[in-house]
Amino acid sequence: MDTVEVLRLDVEEMRDLLMKATRSRVKDIIGTEMSKLELEIRRLERSVSEPVPSTEEPPKKPRPQIQTKVISTYAWDQSDKFMKIYVTVKDVHTLPKERITCEFGKRSFRLQVEEEENKRRSELYISTLLEDIVPEDSWFKVKTDTVLLMLKKSKTGKTWAYVTSGEKDSKKAKEEKEKKSKSDDDKDPNESMMDMLKKMYDEGDDDMRRTIAQAWTQSRDKQGAS
Repeated sequence: MDTVEVLRLDVEEMRDLLMKATRSRVKDIIGTEMSKLELEIRRLERSVSEPVPSTEEPPKKPRPQIQTKVISTYAWDQSDKFMKIYVTVKDVHTLPKERITCEFGKRSFRLQVEEEENKRRSELYISTLLEDIVPEDSWFKVKTDTVLLMLKKSKTGKTWAYVTSGEKDSKKAKEEKEKKSKSDDDKDPNESMMDMLKKMYDEGDDDMRRTIAQAWTQSRDKQGAS
């Protein structure tokens, strides 16, 4: 497996982590590292596709690296036909239109706003939309300090409960955790203690098992005496 393929796998795993992350600082850290890897992938791909310069040619000046800020928050709404994503980017309406781009996929989109040419940009990338969209019928519109993305639903009239499948999975995991917590709260304290002791007995060494067995015996003797 070559270096580019390894980096792509790293990026995909970071995307999964980004979708599962809930804290803004964690999202920013993951997003920044993911952008660095994507830049490295593009650099490696260019180095393979571009011809090796002759030794007689002057060395090319390195292209300036663009500092990328990952956008992790957005608002959303929907109609029967479109999912509407509202992304806040200060002064975006003052930028030349060619510095604002958005690529749409079947279940993804990537919005890039180059706020300072060849130096600084903001990016929102979603790779796990909850449902399919129609890329060729999706578009965006720039408003004051806002970019509005219009994602054309593949199934007209279908209501999306979430924007991404990651949000759905997180909600389900939270509900299961709350359900388990409630179940543990309703559990008889003596039963919980016995479960804990049984686990300690199964996982413990010989000394631990002898100690627990002795405690059980003494407990039974006390109950019989009473």
